[in-house]
Amino acid sequence: MGNLFSRDAIFAVLSSGSKGNSTYVGDGQNGVLIDCGPSTKQILTRMDAVGLRDAPIDAVLVTHEHSDHAGSCRVLAKRLERERGRPVPFHMTPGTADSLKPQMIPHTLQTIEAGRMFRVGSLTVDPFRIPHDTADPIAYRIGIGDRWLGVVTDLGRPTTLVSQKLSTLSVAVVEFNHDVEMLLDGPYPWSVKQRVRSSHGHLSNVQAADLLVDAAGASLEHVVLGHLSDENNDPNKALHQAAAALHKIGAAGRVKLQVGCQSHALEPITIGTRAG
Repeated sequence: MGNLFSRDAIFAVLSSGSKGNSTYVGDGQNGVLIDCGPSTKQILTRMDAVGLRDAPIDAVLVTHEHSDHAGSCRVLAKRLERERGRPVPFHMTPGTADSLKPQMIPHTLQTIEAGRMFRVGSLTVDPFRIPHDTADPIAYRIGIGDRWLGVVTDLGRPTTLVSQKLSTLSVAVVEFNHDVEMLLDGPYPWSVKQRVRSSHGHLSNVQAADLLVDAAGASLEHVVLGHLSDENNDPNKALHQAAAALHKIGAAGRVKLQVGCQSHALEPITIGTRAG
């Protein structure tokens, strides 16, 4: 009998936090970057550092126009075309495209629609709406064989759609942005504190933990706690909330937890996939 597993899915959080976000997802044949907030040099250096120097990049998927997610679009598009010998499309919604600062607009920009899946080689890309204070924000699921992997950050509240998408994921970056008490006692102006806590701001540790309780599916194997605030969160607090959520639903023994980092890439997560 042949090997039932067709190929491995590779998932690498290159940077996660308030200063820059980028995640690589691929299968050895094709690959995508979800967001490009760090500098082009940082993104490529971090891929190299975790063994992804030669990993394919066939598209860049942008969630929204904030610079910590899209700051390198223009420069990265030029660098990838020069190094790969062909243009690499940068996918985003029309609202995001219209809201990019001029110095961030990539020459290979292609608009997409939330709710309409498309292919990038062997990968299935599923963009879906999230509530955030930007023009037309989305999150992404990536389908590889029978597995789904995704990044769900920069949302002010869980929604039914978000829960539905999260329930299908085997690997997920989930936003654990802030601890409410640290935020309220912290240095931000009151107006910013209100924005972060709003229904179009960012998820707190408690909200994110509740989302895991509500939506962690049977296929979930890895959760990376993402987009932690340097000023308003503590990794140990976030991990405690996430671990308690997994324990509550009986998933503590099978789901691995990690905290995304701003200063360096995490080692890639690799999972087997069956032919889809």
